[in-house]
Amino acid sequence: MHPDYFISTNQAELDISLIHSVLTKSYWAKGIPRATVEQSIDNSLCFAVYNYQKQQVGFARVISDYSTFAYLADIFVLEEHQGKGLAKALMHRIMAHPKLQGIRRFKLATQDAHGLYQQFGFTELAHPEIHMERWQPNFYLLPQS
Repeated sequence: MHPDYFISTNQAELDISLIHSVLTKSYWAKGIPRATVEQSIDNSLCFAVYNYQKQQVGFARVISDYSTFAYLADIFVLEEHQGKGLAKALMHRIMAHPKLQGIRRFKLATQDAHGLYQQFGFTELAHPEIHMERWQPNFYLLPQS
């Protein structure tokens, strides 16, 4: 871990405005409403990266039953803080968390960070033919009724 940063799981310290700002512009959650971000945080195990001025510079959350399944989502490190090993440190912290030990299936989806996640044992689906999903790309940009 870079000495100028630390990782916390204290949800009370999260910068919700920053998280929403990044996610609403991301390829995976473009246009996501702030209320949806808040609810997703409330129902997840969250990890945040901070500099020592206590400014949040990164984020990740895990959705899990803490027994058999976990899904890693919404991972980011702000561009100006990339290249310092923060995403890798964040992944180390997530994978070592006591509540996430013994998970049988740990999933994630990525468009461009396969190399990072492979370092932590993630692979392509072993049997994609048994997995199904209900995927609605650009869901938050569609008119909601």
